Amino acid sequence: MIDLSEYHPALPEGLHFTHSGYTATIFFDRPARKNAITASMWAALPQLLAFLDQEPGVRVVVFQGQGSDFSAGADISEFETVRKDADTARTYEAQNVEAFAAVRTFSKPTIAAIQGICFGGAFGIAAACDLRLASDNASFCVPAAKLGLAYPRQAMSDIVEATSPQMARYLTFTGAVIDAEAAFKAGFLLEITRGELLAERVSAICEQMSGNAPLSIMASKRAIRAAITLESTDIDQANRLGDHTFESADYAEGRAAFREKRKPNFNGT
Repeated sequence: MIDLSEYHPALPEGLHFTHSGYTATIFFDRPARKNAITASMWAALPQLLAFLDQEPGVRVVVFQGQGSDFSAGADISEFETVRKDADTARTYEAQNVEAFAAVRTFSKPTIAAIQGICFGGAFGIAAACDLRLASDNASFCVPAAKLGLAYPRQAMSDIVEATSPQMARYLTFTGAVIDAEAAFKAGFLLEITRGELLAERVSAICEQMSGNAPLSIMASKRAIRAAITLESTDIDQANRLGDHTFESADYAEGRAAFREKRKPNFNGT
């Protein structure tokens, strides 16, 4: 278990995490506000993810909302202060972009476990995750056009990748709300479950991932990223991580376990 006392500074109200087995779960915890994300929550996410990225006891991170909703996205009630003009809006957007990037570049698998509403910035967080599962009552929306603002360019790539260019246009041009079935058909969701089964299904996937070799998963995640971006830095990192697996103790353990017909015990080295 992670010693939660080791994490500093203290997380802002509305954001906390738990740790069980090899899974850390980050909660948006403002159910009275439909788990709307405050500016302080946006600002805290990159540092929290950097901490979890370096923690060997964490192999998967799950994003979840407290109560009946994932999140309504950015807390619009703050906009008169934190997004009141062009300068403050740019500062606020920079925090958003940094948070999305922290999710996107996290070296370990990330899962969005979605129930209820998943709107705006929360849709962006989910889009930046590796996998997205939802309950059958989930709904999705990107309402930027109804607020007269633009969705961050860097984060738009996550929506395009997670759905399609056409669905990204539809969502952002119309601000329409779509249900879980439409999100699944668009490729945004891996699976839809009944609400009471969502936690169980997410837990099963986390357990399956956690039993596999962490270095192999990191290498695969980076290789998939490189295949999408075709950027030289991603390609170089993918090659480096892939090569490193062949020198790892886990590779020796995997071969030994295969020979001995037993379950491997991977430690991420």
